[in-house]
Amino acid sequence: MGDLISTHLDEGKREVITARTGELMGDFGRLYEQQYAVALFNQMRYDVEGGGGPQPQLLHRKVPLKNKSIFSGTLFQYLEENKKWRNRFLFIPDSYNINYYDNKQAHDRGLHPKGTINFAGYRVMTSMEEYLELLNTSLPGVKAKVGSSPFLKCATQFPLILWHPYARHFYFCMVTEKEQQKWNAVFQDCVRHTNNGLPEECKVQTPAFTDAVRLYRQAHGHYGTWDMMCGTPPQILANLVMETLLPEMRDLITPKLKGKIHERQRNWMLISDAVYGLVQSQAQAQYEAVVQSCEAGRPPLETIIRTDMDQIITSKEHVTSKIRALVLPKAEKLLKVSIQPYISSILEALMEPTSRGFFDVRDLFFRELVDMSKNLVNDGNKEKLGEHMEKISMLAFHPVKMQSCYEKMETLSLEGLQQRFDVSSPSVFVQRAQILMREQMDDAVYTFEQLLHQSLEGQEVEDLCKTIQRCEDRVIKKFDYDSSTVRKKFFREALLQIFIPYMLKQLSPSCSAELPRFQELIFEDFSRFILVENIFEEVVLHTVMKDIMMAVKEAAVQRRHNLYRDSIVLTNSDPNLLLLGENPPIDWAEEYGGQEDVDGESAGDHEAQKRRRMKQVVSMIQLEGTPSVLPNESCLEVPAVEYIPEEETAVRSDALLSQKSEKQVPNGTKEDVNRNAVEENPPTNRSTLKEEESTTEKSLQETESKSTLDCAIQEIKHAVQEEEHELRTQKAAESSSSKEETAAEEIDSIPNCQEGARLNQADTNKDTPSSTGQKSLDSPIREAEVVSASEQQENHITASTQDSHMEKTIASSQHDVSGFQVPTNEAEGEEHQTAKEECSDTGKGETAHMDHQ
Repeated sequence: MGDLISTHLDEGKREVITARTGELMGDFGRLYEQQYAVALFNQMRYDVEGGGGPQPQLLHRKVPLKNKSIFSGTLFQYLEENKKWRNRFLFIPDSYNINYYDNKQAHDRGLHPKGTINFAGYRVMTSMEEYLELLNTSLPGVKAKVGSSPFLKCATQFPLILWHPYARHFYFCMVTEKEQQKWNAVFQDCVRHTNNGLPEECKVQTPAFTDAVRLYRQAHGHYGTWDMMCGTPPQILANLVMETLLPEMRDLITPKLKGKIHERQRNWMLISDAVYGLVQSQAQAQYEAVVQSCEAGRPPLETIIRTDMDQIITSKEHVTSKIRALVLPKAEKLLKVSIQPYISSILEALMEPTSRGFFDVRDLFFRELVDMSKNLVNDGNKEKLGEHMEKISMLAFHPVKMQSCYEKMETLSLEGLQQRFDVSSPSVFVQRAQILMREQMDDAVYTFEQLLHQSLEGQEVEDLCKTIQRCEDRVIKKFDYDSSTVRKKFFREALLQIFIPYMLKQLSPSCSAELPRFQELIFEDFSRFILVENIFEEVVLHTVMKDIMMAVKEAAVQRRHNLYRDSIVLTNSDPNLLLLGENPPIDWAEEYGGQEDVDGESAGDHEAQKRRRMKQVVSMIQLEGTPSVLPNESCLEVPAVEYIPEEETAVRSDALLSQKSEKQVPNGTKEDVNRNAVEENPPTNRSTLKEEESTTEKSLQETESKSTLDCAIQEIKHAVQEEEHELRTQKAAESSSSKEETAAEEIDSIPNCQEGARLNQADTNKDTPSSTGQKSLDSPIREAEVVSASEQQENHITASTQDSHMEKTIASSQHDVSGFQVPTNEAEGEEHQTAKEECSDTGKGETAHMDHQ
């Protein structure tokens, strides 16, 4: 790849790149210096006079992602160097720039990443066909044939491709479709965040930069929205240079490219990336020099503005009246013919998806709080509250959960209006609305955090759910008001971005030639703060602003999209809430969570504490009971969402079933009892259902229960055989007096036999209702058989009869457990005779066996 770049980008071409970048930055620098003074005056005037409009009701988090990372995981990446697929570990910090490593261990050791991807200007594609279609537009006149093989073959059937018009392309593959969807949501969020690279808190530099870029493009005939107005200022300037430089370089280099069609496209993409890198580095250096120069001259400008602000305002109003008299008739005519008929239709196209997206944000916030309240009803303690709040606190920055809200804006369509009003694509408005959704969600969550934390101070645990409900109601009302305000402001700005460039393009040919003469009306000392080009645009803006405001007001009256009327203004409705915004951020895991982990980590090394502080947003906000690692997937940490309720229900039912089986079958004997009961008698409905529910437990506990029972049966048989042998010896040798002693010993063993029978019967009744009913039907028959058999023995004492009855119950229970068949009526005589002889011996054997254990 290095030979390719050095061959086609020789010294001559590098000089061309430097010259084109220097020319553009020179023109941009002059515009930026002019707009910097104007932006400084507007900001200082706003600080003195103040601005109207409704006051936000929700609190705003200043540093939302402090000590947070977004996502991390492992997937396949295609390497241009060796043209092979390799595993790569991706880590996404709070900057939303992806750092990729050879493996996770390299990241954990703190090694430098193999590379970093800045997503500004990229598009995420999920199919190779879509990517090849865009790739064919990179080289005009060079297109691949339909069905021709691409220059790379995906490792799996679930790719994710990052496409950029100037920079390098990146190729990734996932193992499953579900994993592809989750990574797609993460990549889309990275693009959305990095495209919004201009800091809004810079009230002077940001307006000066955007106005300078707009005026430069208008001077070259480019009006309307611009898709590449994304990223940081150096990236935007590099995109501005590449608009004119890339076609020139393509004409110089393309004829020298050799190889197949896809190979030439791939080589041109690598060359374009090298050119883009050179332009961006040069633009960044020159832009920083311009900004530094303007900042150095700021104090003298501020002194002049503070001293002569009233005179500057008066002079500007005088010039504005003169320009209005020139522009207003033409602007009103254009407005009536070409603008007013389209305002309502464009506004409706904007309002429908935007309102549905904000409604989904509200619904998601409400559902998360309801789920937390349900989980805290039965187990409502502050430790559980800390766990749930730790997940909810970063809800706005969870790309997978917010994806359903963002998708509502993807349906925005401005077909038929793009060519008329020079709108390149609706992506500018889509991404702006999505960013506003995320900001509103984070403001709602942060306000709820502060209210709940204040309410929990000295609050009893029993009132926890009521406290959450009260805080939730307050936040929802404030969210509805702020959501209406934000949406109406977005609609006004979007309509202005569509109509103003069109009107300027139509009015400039007839008005631009007469504007320089109005510069003579401005004092030289104030000429840096009053520019006739800016006043001309302000006049056009105020002309169309009245109609836009009226259209938005009528939409709010209709109540179709849950918009508040302009007359409903909440000011200082909750003054104490503003004071909570100055509080430090709340660490719910540390303040309300368990103290064991915190204490354990405090005693460890510094790296353990650093890992605890660097929390991952996606893994924090996953559903309870779902694994963070999916089997057979390359993604290490997959965010869990409520996308598939069937799987969640199955997991919960399996967990409940396993808990139920552990309670009912502690030692693995229940299955065998139920099995024998079913073999002996026809199954009832309850027993059949019970067996179906316990099918899972049988397969897990069958081996253990059988081995335990076999060992117990063998030990009992061995003890019985030994006692039978001793009994026969005693009967042959002993006299009638020894028989009385034997009877006395048998009477002593009766409590043990009775206790064992009661335990076996109680366990059987407790475990299986169906087998209990069967046992109750068999027990009277067996008792009658034992009694009738004992009455036929004339020379046996009453104690022997009782002992034989109890031993018969134990023997039948042992037969049931071990899987033996119950004795039939034909063999009753032999069975009763054997039971009479073995009764006393079995009692002794069990007593001896218990003592042995």
